[in-house]
Amino acid sequence: MPRALPLADPAPVDGALPASVRDGAEQRDLGVYLHVPFCRVRCGYCDFNTYTASEIRGVKQSDFADQAIAELELAARVLDDAGLPPRPVSTVFFGGGTPTLLPASDLARMLAAVERLFTLAPGAEVTTEANPDSIDATGFRQLADAGFTRASIGMQSAVPHVLGTLERTHDPANVPLRVAEARDAGLAVSLDLIYGTPGESIDDWRASLDAALEQRPDHISAYALIVEEGTKLARQIARGEVPPVDDDLHAAMYEAADARLSQAGYSWYEVSNWALAADDGGASRRSRHNRAYWTGQDWWGIGPGAHSHIGGVRFWNVKHPAAYAQRLAAGESPAAGRETLDDETRRVERVLLETRLAEGLSTSALAPEGRREVAGLIADGLVDPGSALRGTVVLTLRGRLLADAVVRRLLD
Repeated sequence: MPRALPLADPAPVDGALPASVRDGAEQRDLGVYLHVPFCRVRCGYCDFNTYTASEIRGVKQSDFADQAIAELELAARVLDDAGLPPRPVSTVFFGGGTPTLLPASDLARMLAAVERLFTLAPGAEVTTEANPDSIDATGFRQLADAGFTRASIGMQSAVPHVLGTLERTHDPANVPLRVAEARDAGLAVSLDLIYGTPGESIDDWRASLDAALEQRPDHISAYALIVEEGTKLARQIARGEVPPVDDDLHAAMYEAADARLSQAGYSWYEVSNWALAADDGGASRRSRHNRAYWTGQDWWGIGPGAHSHIGGVRFWNVKHPAAYAQRLAAGESPAAGRETLDDETRRVERVLLETRLAEGLSTSALAPEGRREVAGLIADGLVDPGSALRGTVVLTLRGRLLADAVVRRLLD
């Protein structure tokens, strides 16, 4: 089941934000995330806030676009009432769930509402996630015509038995078709991969990497499978029905991914993300929306369970689609709770996130104890020495494999 919401202060019924969110707002980008919580089936490894038809009795998917637009209207009022300066939206991301289970016309209406209420910045990045079996050429063309610029396709693996363990239902032969259709519509393409699935061999993983690279996407994300407590997969492992995750194999798979992707012209820019270089004079192929999360920009999360961050105030919506719809129908904010981050919490989160970026973390963000630790990290081969001499912590390949341990040493 989806994980529980964090414990924190209750959110105001009207969603009002404190005056402190105005501080430095002109230097922060504004993004919008729209969480479409619907899936045809629940994958055994997934603990995202998603629901199948049998889990949302009384909730109509056809009503969701209007509900999301109602929250967008509330967001515009709250930001204006807080005295924030008008800012065009730099990035929009439709995630889930499976956004493309909704008609393309619904996704287009939600994007049009973002543009109407906030305006879109010139060259705004607008992405939707898509499963290979939930959209076709017509849908991609409709999205491109509506202003979408990018599709993130959930490939996960090219190997049928791996997809079976993950309970992914798509035919891997459909991935090249969807990539070609998205490209023909004028969209940039990202492929999402998962490695370390129980029963997946290093050869299976290499086959998936090769299949992804054959499509020459603009961007590839490769995430290690994390077995989350409470998921079906966790129960299967506990009962001995599938083998446990092998950390050493995870490391070998990551090294294989980095080597193959680098050879193919992709550069890592975050521990789990690689992109082709920008065309001469062209836009970056990196995910600008995800970078906003990693660098502490502002974003408003729309939809059940969606999280937001505005000027150091983090808040999140009620999880179930029925409760979300009821709050909005009553003219209330769907926010369930919130917290205001103090300076030390924001510094710690900056270290956690920016250490994972290829551009690195400025040592000015470290406490004196953390700065003294950098020399030891260099000696252990975890941090690039040249970058450190220039005042930036940049992980080596070994450091990326042990990123969590590096962060702990920088913060202890």
